[in-house]
Amino acid sequence: MASVNKVIILGNVGQDPEIREGNVTVAALSIATTRKWRDKAGEAQSETEWHRVSAFGRLAEIISQYVRKGDPIYIEGRLRTRKYEDKQGIERWMTEIIAEQLQLLRQKDDKDAKPAQPKPAAQRRAPEPAYDDSDAVSYTHLRAHET
Repeated sequence: MASVNKVIILGNVGQDPEIREGNVTVAALSIATTRKWRDKAGEAQSETEWHRVSAFGRLAEIISQYVRKGDPIYIEGRLRTRKYEDKQGIERWMTEIIAEQLQLLRQKDDKDAKPAQPKPAAQRRAPEPAYDDSDAVSYTHLRAHET
């Protein structure tokens, strides 16, 4: 039986991407998506979900150059759940989206548009495991609204 692991999100970047350089460039970012509805009384309600996204290789390089906090972004990818050990030695689990495609949605004439600056290593979160070939993704198209 065939299976599918596909995620599509459209939201806003919560903080400047974290970039790690090594054999392969890795970008980590958080994206907020908000669901809005009206309750039975007609009152507006909303709920925000935060999604952790990781990108590798050329896609990570593009993210490091063009994506910054607050930017609207479209991401396609797959879910991956993995185990890691925190600084206290406690085993933890996390689920993240492995980005395979993205589309930058910031307007071309955004006067404040500047390339993002990667965060220094001291500000990064829990260490990621080394990149291996099982994380390889195909980087199809990127349609940025940049000149």
